[in-house]
Amino acid sequence: MSFITDDFLLDTDPARRLYHDHAAGRPIYDYHCHLPPPDLANNRTFDNLFEAWLEGDHYKWRAMRAHGVEERFCTGDAEPIEKFRAYARTVPYTLGNPLYHWTHLELKRYFGIDTLLNEDTADDIWNEASRQLQNMPVGDILKKFDVRLIGTTDDPADNLEHHQALQAKPLGDTKIVPAFRPDKAYFLHDPAAWNAYVDKLGEAAGVKIKRLDDLLDALSKRHAYFHEMGSRLSDHGLENLPDVECSDADARDIFDRARGSAAADTASGWDDGSSDISPLHQRKFLAYMMLFFGKLDAQAGWTKQLHLGAMRNNNGWANEHLGPDTGFDSIGDFPQGPGLKRYLGTLAKRGHLPQTVLYNLNPADNHLFATMAGNFNLNIGASREGRPAKMQHGSAWWFLDQKDGMRDQMGTLANLGLLRHFVGMLTDSRSFLSYPRHEYFRRTLCGMLGQQMEAGELPDDFDLVGSMVEGICYGNAEAYFDM
Repeated sequence: MSFITDDFLLDTDPARRLYHDHAAGRPIYDYHCHLPPPDLANNRTFDNLFEAWLEGDHYKWRAMRAHGVEERFCTGDAEPIEKFRAYARTVPYTLGNPLYHWTHLELKRYFGIDTLLNEDTADDIWNEASRQLQNMPVGDILKKFDVRLIGTTDDPADNLEHHQALQAKPLGDTKIVPAFRPDKAYFLHDPAAWNAYVDKLGEAAGVKIKRLDDLLDALSKRHAYFHEMGSRLSDHGLENLPDVECSDADARDIFDRARGSAAADTASGWDDGSSDISPLHQRKFLAYMMLFFGKLDAQAGWTKQLHLGAMRNNNGWANEHLGPDTGFDSIGDFPQGPGLKRYLGTLAKRGHLPQTVLYNLNPADNHLFATMAGNFNLNIGASREGRPAKMQHGSAWWFLDQKDGMRDQMGTLANLGLLRHFVGMLTDSRSFLSYPRHEYFRRTLCGMLGQQMEAGELPDDFDLVGSMVEGICYGNAEAYFDM
């Protein structure tokens, strides 16, 4: 008997009707993900299930480590099939973790495999899935799941050659656009790395960056180039927004000091004789740059995404030996309210507040983010005038993109805002086998609304509630991002 039935996660008659009639057939609008542009441009075909499923998947690595699996089976030099077998041994221990659901959804939706994955079934599943993958290039995957749009995550210094190739030779009916992620331009905690990045950015923009104005000019040029390439999205990954002010003069002085310029004003709050950039100056520079990026986005009519609250690279040994993005990040408990208030308020006052999606990683911040978004839905003197829900409380993200996290986020939004205008799910994944996460989200949404309909908390009106489901699954995002 199949574990993933037609009514998986749908425990009421209204939930089943909402899902099957209004959610299941909707296309996918994947406005934020980390799919590799080279794989898209080259229409990659994977040789085996490891390449498609385990390569770079820190969700799975964390579970494997928790099960006591040696690191060589996660990020090390073990053979691909041995890494897969190590994951298969782990899967029976993931009961209660969304990985158990995702694993079996993906096996069924991509390969028609209903068998539960474990140590005994691993080799048969490996052989069958790997066989099918060799005839399943990524373009066919996107077509299979009716993916209408993909927003990748790209650095301003990237030359976007793969996006150029995709414009010249589109991948089926899927529109693929870059998203502008300028984090490396304002993180000054490692001045050597920042300077190397600024040099790279200058080369990409054709600008010799000696002064702050040069940096802003280079970033403006790259922003405009991303716009030419179809981008209408920016993205920032921050612990939180700084609750500090930074004048033009201070920003120039901090830039000069970080760049090693003799023009730095040693009277502007620096310790005498020190070349260090203090945490306060780092945050002031971040605050200044974020206001600059808000202005760029507003003037170009873009949507800004703010991913806030991740505490990254917590294991120093792992960061040194394995590198970032290998599964050693956590939910942070950073104060979010003061910085958000200052940032959004300043942009609004200046007429530079773009359409914005706020994503919180700490579930304790759900109510804060939902109410903060509601503070700035006054569409006066800003881009996207008259658009509903200009400020979005974004989808449950990263550690929260499981059933409880999704229901908490949507329940909070329903209570404090307008769930009807919610732009719905994003994949936020590096794997082409993650598209069933949209199904998981849609089943969770319909399960929640179906329970409310059965309890009499929502009317028994499938035209009314069903149209909301259709919007959240696809239509709202398509209209909101307008790409």
